[in-house]
Order: sequence, then C-alpha cells, then structure tokens
Amino acid sequence: MLRKELLLANKQVRGLSKLPEYSDNYKLLITIPDIGITTAITILVQIGDIKRFKRLDDLCNYIGLVPRMYASGDKVITGKMIRRGRKELKIMMIEASWEAIRKDPALMITFNELTKRMNKYKAIIRIVRKMLSRVRYVLTNQVEYELGIVK
Repeated sequence: MLRKELLLANKQVRGLSKLPEYSDNYKLLITIPDIGITTAITILVQIGDIKRFKRLDDLCNYIGLVPRMYASGDKVITGKMIRRGRKELKIMMIEASWEAIRKDPALMITFNELTKRMNKYKAIIRIVRKMLSRVRYVLTNQVEYELGIVK
C-alpha cells in the first residue's frame, strides 16, 4: 500500500518536471550536485519566479535560513534559526548540502574551512546558503551549473 502511494507520488513529480512551465528550469537545477527530481520540483513549486527575490538574503529569509535577532540599544544577539519559512524546502536543502559537500570540491573546501571555526551543523547552514546562491544564479541567468566553480 505504502509502496503504491510512493510510486504514484514519484510519477506525479516526474509529470510536473515535464510541464512546459517547469521543464527548462528543472533541467538547469538538476545540474547542481545532489539536487534531484524531488528537490528541483520542490524548489520550482515553492519559490515560483526566482526574480522576485532581489537578493540572496531575501530568498534565505523566505525559506527560513536566517537566525533570530534580539536587539536592545547597541547590543545585538543572534539566536537559533527562525521557525517560519518553507520547512520542507529548508529540510531538503540541508540534506542536499550534506551530500553536495562530498561531490563538489569547492563546497567541500568551504565546509572544511568553516568547520575549523564553528561546529559542522552551523557550517552546513552556510553551505545551504551557498547552494541557494547557486540555485538563484542558475535560474536567474539560465545557465547550467559547472562543478567546482565558486560563485
């Protein structure tokens, strides 16, 4: 029963990837390491038009990859990540980033440098931001991703 539902869901996702409004961007997104069918379609469906985000920070805020901020006078304290945002997309991008650091040399180097000064869980959030930057670049400029190039 569960297997049939999973097969049906996969079939529907593949069907979405063939629709004219998603097919070109889908083909571009799957060139990024560890962004597969489900993640690519989730990005396209939940984000919509990437050009509505003027900056990477706007996109990260929409997904929920920003810390909580507590401010009083001149003192600013940053906390854990906010809970609002696109939870499914946030989780998918975090999981994809763990795999991408194994396949993309530029991301691996960045991750290793970050883990020298912070724990690996905070470092992976920075890698997610880099991956979102790459997603934004690929979709905005309509070019395929080239492995190992730092953007």
